[in-house]
Amino acid sequence: MADYRLGIDLGGTKIEIAALNRVGELVLRERIPNPGVYDEAVKAVRDFVTQIDQRLGSVSSHRVSAGQKTSTLGIGIPGSISPETGLIKNANATWLNNNPFGRDLESAMSRPVRIENDANCFALSEAADGAGKGATTVFGVIIGTGMGAGIVNNGRVMEGRHHVAGEWGHIPLPWMIPGDGEPRKCFCGNSGCMERYLCGPALAEDWKGAGNRNTAGIEEAAANGDQAAIDALNRYVERFARACSLVINFLDPDVIVLGGGVSNLETLYKRVPPLLSRNVITPVCNTAIVKNKHGDSSGVRGAAWLWDVTE
Repeated sequence: MADYRLGIDLGGTKIEIAALNRVGELVLRERIPNPGVYDEAVKAVRDFVTQIDQRLGSVSSHRVSAGQKTSTLGIGIPGSISPETGLIKNANATWLNNNPFGRDLESAMSRPVRIENDANCFALSEAADGAGKGATTVFGVIIGTGMGAGIVNNGRVMEGRHHVAGEWGHIPLPWMIPGDGEPRKCFCGNSGCMERYLCGPALAEDWKGAGNRNTAGIEEAAANGDQAAIDALNRYVERFARACSLVINFLDPDVIVLGGGVSNLETLYKRVPPLLSRNVITPVCNTAIVKNKHGDSSGVRGAAWLWDVTE
């Protein structure tokens, strides 16, 4: 039985680590800069984990001697591992792509490592002891500069055959209306993806025009009578309700947990639920849409939760 579960959130500019004890309490959380170069990042993770293990007085749970404290290690990344090749794919930290990150880390540290998409880690954290605790099926959403999601069922991440389960942002915006305009081109190569309508920069541009990326203050502006802010929020809430209705129709989760910068918009939790019944297939819809509990620590905590405490 491991004494600590270590989790790492590998971000674009930082490497963050957290340690949970046997009951899931956070005992340590620190970060260092991410060098942004593949070989250097592998070394940085190795050295960071070694340093933290030394401070905790622990070793890998697979190298334990009698009386030693042990730790497991999970890592959340902005991409996923291809089941076919074992290489990283779809990472916006492009230097990760087409590299055997998991194998290289295990070789560098001589210990097993579990790697998962960062949105899946967010969902797992919130399902384990966050806003989705106790729910059978949790749909965890991160909406910031982009848009991603993860699915947790009975405490386990749903990966899918190609390890892309939960890629909600790259499903077309459903039930489009004239006010949505022509389908917007997405970086993935398709058009009409929900991410292009619901990410933070999309809302900012709808409010203040092309080139704007910051939604800070939009609710306050709307409350003070800013018509552009009012209209942008009205469009966003209506589109977001359609997006959630789609999820309910194909997955029917117990709860949808929101994370990322856009999750701070309180209007979502008040105005979206009453709109769901327009598009869901069930006459009564009571799916909870809630804000995350663990904030920006959810990803790193979820990486730690990739290991069961008994392993």
